[in-house]
Amino acid sequence: MMSMNLSEKRQPLFSDYCQFLLAGFQNFTQTHFADHTEKWSHDQLNRLLNTERIPARELWRSVRNDIEFDKDGYVLFDDTVVPKPYAKQMEPVRRQWSGSEKRVIQGIGLVTCVYVNPKTHQYWIIDYRLYDPDRDTKTKLQHLQEMLHNAYFVKNLPFRVVLVDSWYASMAVLKAIEKLSKIYYAPMKRNRLVNDSEGVDPHKRIEDLTWTEAELSQGKRVHIYKFPKGHQVKLFRIASGTRRTEYIVTNDLSQSDATATKQECRVRWKIEQLHRELKQTTGISKCQNRRHRGQRNHIACCLWVWVSLTRAARATGQTIYRLKESLYEDYLRREIKKPSIVVNFA
Repeated sequence: MMSMNLSEKRQPLFSDYCQFLLAGFQNFTQTHFADHTEKWSHDQLNRLLNTERIPARELWRSVRNDIEFDKDGYVLFDDTVVPKPYAKQMEPVRRQWSGSEKRVIQGIGLVTCVYVNPKTHQYWIIDYRLYDPDRDTKTKLQHLQEMLHNAYFVKNLPFRVVLVDSWYASMAVLKAIEKLSKIYYAPMKRNRLVNDSEGVDPHKRIEDLTWTEAELSQGKRVHIYKFPKGHQVKLFRIASGTRRTEYIVTNDLSQSDATATKQECRVRWKIEQLHRELKQTTGISKCQNRRHRGQRNHIACCLWVWVSLTRAARATGQTIYRLKESLYEDYLRREIKKPSIVVNFA
């Protein structure tokens, strides 16, 4: 397990807690941790989670040497909701829209930033923020812009393309990407207003546009409502299945292939995969700590666990699901060979 930049006195407990999250399957509570270690008590872990401060830059410090950088790399942004359906008094929990659930649920909002190598298709989480406007007054869009600024000016990441969800396809975000001279691909909601007549006709909803055969294959130039006068982007109408249509915008005006645009956008599913793996292998939603700091530190530990699992999975040519299942399989083999409790047929 990688080390955090903590005091020598506190590092062992955090390391053991991360190891507990990595090896656990169902129960990830602090009580369960204390019941399975002789060195630490529930109160010691609770006190540590509620008082230590682990900034997001610590994750970057640990993962940056793993990353295979590429000048044509992708930077992805999205958010997920860590579900807390039964939480009554957890400080960072709030009701918010979940893209995966397609409804408003109760949980902790987590905004993530992922780097993707376009040649190896491997990906790494490089930054994250908790969505807690009651505490810091920041929106998810502001968190994204902070991480984008940090990726470019502080981390000095080499990348060419930024991919975001339709929620983040605001003028402020897209202009921030353009200011860095980067390319973006972003899905647009079908009720977004655009103009494809160079100002002759009024703006209309994207879903009401008419398309020629050439425009369906090559895209069309449009002006997005409230963007600066004369500012144009390329809009593509992408059929996804028999009943779903996506509208994708890009500031790469040289892009003239709808199929290539669809392939570019598929890279964004790497961040969806990250969110799914986090929820299914690290116990990220299982912590019952009520304090903001405790939940934040638990989530930080879960991100470290994901990095460790991913590193080991890639080294052994396995998925992190297969790698985690192998922990249980080793236990099962031992119990069959030398059972702790023997079945009695008498």
